[in-house]
Amino acid sequence: MTSSSAREATVTKELFGKVALVTGGSRGIGAATARRLAEAGAAVALTYARSAGQARAVVERIEADGGRAMAIQADLTQPTTAADAVERTVQELGRLDILVNNAGFLTYGPLAEVSVEELDRVLAVDVRSVFLAVQTAARHMPGGGRVISIGSCFNGRVPASNFVLQATAKSALIGLTKGLARELGPRGITVTVVDPGPVDTDMNPADGDSADFQRGLTALGHFGQAEDIAAAVAYLAGPGGRFVTGTSLAVDGGYTA
Repeated sequence: MTSSSAREATVTKELFGKVALVTGGSRGIGAATARRLAEAGAAVALTYARSAGQARAVVERIEADGGRAMAIQADLTQPTTAADAVERTVQELGRLDILVNNAGFLTYGPLAEVSVEELDRVLAVDVRSVFLAVQTAARHMPGGGRVISIGSCFNGRVPASNFVLQATAKSALIGLTKGLARELGPRGITVTVVDPGPVDTDMNPADGDSADFQRGLTALGHFGQAEDIAAAVAYLAGPGGRFVTGTSLAVDGGYTA
């Protein structure tokens, strides 16, 4: 049995019949998450801002493996697109059970150089679009629904300067998640955050300029892979996550230990 066949054999179809929407699903953690949820049996919609070709490649890979997927162009800096993506998912795939708020910016730089425009853009995507997506999704989600946002290890530890905007945006997800958990809990909908540490993606490559510094901050001494984060999301989206809500799960190689 090949390694890929062995992996497929270990992934159960525990999400069969479910529909998931993954924002920012054309690459990196979002693409890995879309694929993993599809492997578990979910039909998956994913959004992309500009990377149409990459989004299509994710969809085609899921379809080649026997799954169902669709890509939605959505510029989440605009106030209506998060809600529109949710509505289109429901319209075309019939329902929505799992919302993964993955879209965001990896932003860093000195406080003095952060412009109002940059601040507004980051907060629009990392916070406002999450709020609006959940607001709309809550109208459609059945009991047992899942809302999972991708945060950051900066929620628990900011080890250097120049990350104030990133830390601000991702920390806002914690308060939003706790409030939503109380709001949606009576309906049986869980709301959680997954906080990645250094993960090898094109936004933060393991051979980048700051890679050695980031590795040195982890207990394991190496970067994670996008699939590590996707596995945590799949756990929270599945039966194992039914009693987990209003909290964050660090998947950071011991970054915050």
